[in-house]
Amino acid sequence: MAAAGGPRDRVDILMDQVPGHSEAESTAKALALRLRRVAHRLETELRRELAAFGIELWELELLATLKRAGPPYRLSAGALLDSMRVTSGGVTKRVAGLERRGWVRRETDPADRRQILVGLTDTGLRRVREVLGTKTGTETRLLSALSPATQQRLNDDLRRLLVSLEGAAD
Repeated sequence: MAAAGGPRDRVDILMDQVPGHSEAESTAKALALRLRRVAHRLETELRRELAAFGIELWELELLATLKRAGPPYRLSAGALLDSMRVTSGGVTKRVAGLERRGWVRRETDPADRRQILVGLTDTGLRRVREVLGTKTGTETRLLSALSPATQQRLNDDLRRLLVSLEGAAD
């Protein structure tokens, strides 16, 4: 498979080693490999950057989910479950870990005593605000090889792919 408009990467070398696919199959396989490699590199670099803050990527994702909820920075356990796409046991375990660190607290919903709300503490809110800037800076730096227009086009194409795989968001 030839590299279009630039130097060859490791995926090009790998694809040379797996002949016998149609052009459509080779293109899909190369794209899947590149997507996985880029996602792995992004996650590895983000983990490295966040380690300096003593925070794991999953911890930041949960804290950021609560921050995006807006004041008072609380969500039901069910809303966290939907947003984070992990099992209920996974959410419970993650919340418990963040609660031990003093970054979140669980409280009974005053409107429905059967419901548990998870909310950011003041310490958790300060922490997520402090670390999100670093995460954003790392993402921007790592993707800067692509022009803003290319990033937007890639965003649009990947959104279309995700909608076809996961369905449209609510």
